[in-house]
Amino acid sequence: MTDSKKRQSARAGKQRSCTKMESCLIEDKKTFYSKAELYWKEVPPTVDGMLGGYGSISSIDINGSKKFLQKFLGEGQGKTGTGCALDCGAGIGRITKRLLLPLFRTVDLVDVTQEFLDKARSYLGEEAKRVENYFCCGLQDFQPQPERYDVIWIQWVIGHLTDDHLVEFLRRCRSGLRPNGLIVVKDNVAYEGVIPDNVDSSVCRDLNVLRRLVGRAGLNIICEEQQQNFPEEIYQVHTLALR
Repeated sequence: MTDSKKRQSARAGKQRSCTKMESCLIEDKKTFYSKAELYWKEVPPTVDGMLGGYGSISSIDINGSKKFLQKFLGEGQGKTGTGCALDCGAGIGRITKRLLLPLFRTVDLVDVTQEFLDKARSYLGEEAKRVENYFCCGLQDFQPQPERYDVIWIQWVIGHLTDDHLVEFLRRCRSGLRPNGLIVVKDNVAYEGVIPDNVDSSVCRDLNVLRRLVGRAGLNIICEEQQQNFPEEIYQVHTLALR
């Protein structure tokens, strides 16, 4: 599940912000997740579909991500290895194809929508042979294999997790890292508080809220950057490297 979103729209303008996600949710958690699954089942399995109609920003996004990630990869003390990466909310494999497979020997994909994973097998082409696992699972239930991954990449999907489930997922991701492994979160950020989106059943958190949740998970932010050159009408997007 991946999605860039407009910062200003008729829908967003009517939403109130709050400081904790759960206070924004009217339905129970089960409904929150089931509505999101239904939404993504109606999204076409294309790059444009993965990016909420903003397929044109894909190259800018990938180039920014590659520049960010390459600062940590390599050999030597403290450097992150390039053996295996996990693409969370992978969709059809846009990030796997253009960012992770060029940098890592093998990649695993996890997404809640089976149709997207089925499409990924053809979308990735010849390089699909280096994908070892396609996991169809919501991240609130996903358990990474211990000490398997050098990098766990989580982009445009944390808004589909409740606060508590996000903290628990990040803790599980930490246990899934190899020595000097890295968790990267790249997502929309709100200017203040938590903004709910009732269309795709998600939220957008501000940086302070996100930082607090990262701290609750026992992780440290070792690098943080804002993605540049995105359209002005969409939310700001920040990338955080965690250990």
